[in-house]
Amino acid sequence: MIPVRPLVQSGPPAADALPLAGGPLWFREALVLSRDRAPERVAARDLPDDVARRLTAPRAPVAGLDWAAPRIMGILNVTPDSFSDGGVHERPEAALAGARAMADAGAHILDVGGESTRPGSFAIAEEEEIRRTAPVITAIRAETDLPVSIDTRKAGVARAALDAGAGLINDVAAFTFDPGLAPLAASRLAPVCVMHAQGDPQTMQLNPTYDNVVLDVFDFLVERIAALTDAGIARDAILVDPGIGFGKTQDHNLTLLRNIAVFHALGCPILLGVSRKRFIGVIGNAPVAADRAPGSIALGLAALGQGVQLLRVHDVVETAQAIALWQAVQDR
Repeated sequence: MIPVRPLVQSGPPAADALPLAGGPLWFREALVLSRDRAPERVAARDLPDDVARRLTAPRAPVAGLDWAAPRIMGILNVTPDSFSDGGVHERPEAALAGARAMADAGAHILDVGGESTRPGSFAIAEEEEIRRTAPVITAIRAETDLPVSIDTRKAGVARAALDAGAGLINDVAAFTFDPGLAPLAASRLAPVCVMHAQGDPQTMQLNPTYDNVVLDVFDFLVERIAALTDAGIARDAILVDPGIGFGKTQDHNLTLLRNIAVFHALGCPILLGVSRKRFIGVIGNAPVAADRAPGSIALGLAALGQGVQLLRVHDVVETAQAIALWQAVQDR
């Protein structure tokens, strides 16, 4: 698959422009990326038909979400030790209150996680992860139609979550941690999000290295999408996530963010999860994670300008407000 980065624009489209992923953004030129030469700038109309089709085709709805506008995934960590909000939603009643607040604030889907994957964290027992997540998902689904995703690497946890009403499996290990997870998703017709990470949470930040971070992540996602479709998961049921902060330095993160439009060439909706991450605090002088909403929103809006469809965030109220203003000033 050719890694092509559309040079995305907004406003009234030029006569020779192509629509990006069926949405309001468009491009008339693109960069063809290569490992052994400088990026080649080409006219959009000169791209091979299969490449143009993947870049322009409207993305199918996933887990009840369409992509007519930017979507917000609210983070609901029911853990004692997540890097930013550990313990905040650990009790079931607190988790349900948090879910209600995010739903009222404009979240389009909630991502429930019962195991921290922060740098240096260890895996927990499957039974404990189920105990934390399944009752919360049941409670959320009992009082709202808001879609719920389960943030897990484990088939048993995902099975319990699907039984409780979850509609998406979001795996930071790209379905490589548990060989039973992809077959489960296929058998249950569950959509999935596949994320890139180098190494596991315990060791991923020790010394991450890449030959070319953009192309290495792109090629990894190509391979994982192929593996998932071979397992019986429909391609239009797959979201992709470049995995900002998972086995990446600050420079790696920034390079991926500058080039995030290249992942449209995979033909899948793009999820971006940068919320409150450490490099935002370093650049933005915010050592406390809870103080990183402004930097998180800035990166989110920059990504929306490149056509990213889904932002995974802690600060739903602030993000929803920012997106509403971003949309209001777009040239339509």
